[in-house]
Amino acid sequence: MGKMLQVGDRAPAFALQDQDGNMVDVGQIIGRRALVLYFYPKDFTSGCTMEAREFRDMHERFQQGGAEVIGVSADDVATHKEFAVEHELPFRLLADTENKVRDLYGAWGLAHTPGRVTFLIDKQGVVRMVFSSQMQPKKHIEEGLRVLQGINAG
Repeated sequence: MGKMLQVGDRAPAFALQDQDGNMVDVGQIIGRRALVLYFYPKDFTSGCTMEAREFRDMHERFQQGGAEVIGVSADDVATHKEFAVEHELPFRLLADTENKVRDLYGAWGLAHTPGRVTFLIDKQGVVRMVFSSQMQPKKHIEEGLRVLQGINAG
């Protein structure tokens, strides 16, 4: 189980399949724009659905702030596709079926359960925010927007 990345750490690059089966290389995003990378436990659970819908509703604000939003969980491509279609998600969900990327970022909860952790990575590839909270799914979006606005103002 990897140690959780901290503010100031360099975000490791990785590539995973999205809900459409396309390979997404985050190394190609970092350097061009900010990235909100959110790890969540499981598609179709109540907290994860609430979180995804909130990211959907605020997606335009993240884009206006120059950030791309990407969700990551251990669900497979087909499950991600169903989840994204059902909730009209405008962003990509990546299938980390072996939790390799979760390990890389250390995005675990208590007792090695999949955590709900959001990382905001700036254009230079540096982690500027780590927000971990299982019980406050909507707060991930508020915190992400707040820190993104701070980066843009600074």
